[in-house]
Formats: sequence, structure tokens, C-alpha cells
Amino acid sequence: MLAAALGKELDCKVEVQVVEDYAAEVLSMRNGKLDIGQFGPMGFVFASTKANAEPLVSFGTADGKLSSYTAGIWVPKDSAIKAIDDLRGKDLALGSVGSTSGDVLPRFGLKNAGIAEDELNMNYAGGHPEALLALTKGTVDAAQINSQTLASAIDSGNFDPAGFRQVWKSEAIPNDPITVSADADPAFKAAVKDALLNLAPADIEAVGKFLDVTPAGPLIEVTKETYNPLFDLAETMGLTEKDI
Repeated sequence: MLAAALGKELDCKVEVQVVEDYAAEVLSMRNGKLDIGQFGPMGFVFASTKANAEPLVSFGTADGKLSSYTAGIWVPKDSAIKAIDDLRGKDLALGSVGSTSGDVLPRFGLKNAGIAEDELNMNYAGGHPEALLALTKGTVDAAQINSQTLASAIDSGNFDPAGFRQVWKSEAIPNDPITVSADADPAFKAAVKDALLNLAPADIEAVGKFLDVTPAGPLIEVTKETYNPLFDLAETMGLTEKDI
């Protein structure tokens, strides 16, 4: 729906590409095969440095503020794990490699707690829903569940938070930026930005719900500086393009 609405504003057809991971999306933009890209916050860091991606807008709340989300680590309610310090020697399900909330931030939380990654058994489940499923099925001791996945799972009846407990939560993360190449024609960039800012909340609703922005408001203008904490995080964690 968002692509169709954007196409209507630009008076052209907007084709949607679904890539396997952020690395593939970065490569597409770098090779000039992607005009507009929505990246996760950490994906944007490398899209900026490797493909010169320029953020235009992100998702706004109904009261006109930039939306955000959090990473979290959850355990069963009756677990002996009471805090992140108790994860030593335990099985932790992460989402997928390079995910901001499903990989980098939980690992950052462990680092801040002084827990070396070889002190526990970390497994990548393949995505946010898969990590949540591993927890609910009891195949792991703990799992990352971000606030977006949590809201969606509760709404669909796939997760009852009464049976689980959050033992760690990250600082708020600004939501996904929609970007263009900084090398694109200035007129094109201006037209895309104006079109995105003019979209009605109803046009954004479906994507907004996926990002736990409900009810969705208009898209909000953002800049590279909005995501400075993610650039700092990538440096702190020693991440490279290979990590996404």
C-alpha cells in the first residue's frame, strides 16, 4: 500500500523488491539497482557508509513524534534467570545476524554486563518470530523479543506475556529510515521526500502496524544525525559490513 501511494504521489510506478538481508539491500543501492530503500537502523549504518544512503523520513506516531522501539530479552516466568547477569551458561535465542534488536543490541547488553559471548550458548533462530517461538516451545532458556514482535505476537494471540518475564531492555531505537542514494539527482530526492511527507496515515498504516506504530501518523523527516547512536554502537561493537 505504501509503494502504491508513493507511486500515485510521484505519478509513476514504484516497484517493490524484497531482499534476503540488509547486505543484499546495501549492495543493490551501491550498484544503482535500488532508488529508494527502507533499512533497519543498523542496516542503515552500513547503507550510509557503503552505499551513501541518505535518510529522508521515518515512521511517526499519531501525535507527530518519531516512533521508536526497544530490544529485549525474555525468559519463562518461573525461570531462575532474574537478570541479564544470570544468562551465563544458558541458551539464548537471537533473531538473525545483523539485526539491530535481534542481534547487535542484545550482544551489546551482554557486553555491558561483562558477559563474554563464549560464556553462554547463543543461537540465531532465523528471525524475530522464530526466536519467540523457541522461547514459547521451551527449546531455549531465554530469547530476544523486541517491542515490535511482542506487540504483534500479543495481538495475534501467539504470546501471553503473563507466562514470561523481561530481564533486559535496551534504550529506545529510532525506527527504520526510508532512504535514497545521496548521489541521486537533487530533484528526484526532493520529489521523493515531498511525496513521502505528503502520504496520508492510512497509506502508512500497514507498514506502521508491522513496526508497532499504531495508530500511524504521517512520516517524519529524519537526518543521518538521528541515527548517530547506531553509528556509535557499530563502532563500539567493532561491526563491519560482513556483520549484517
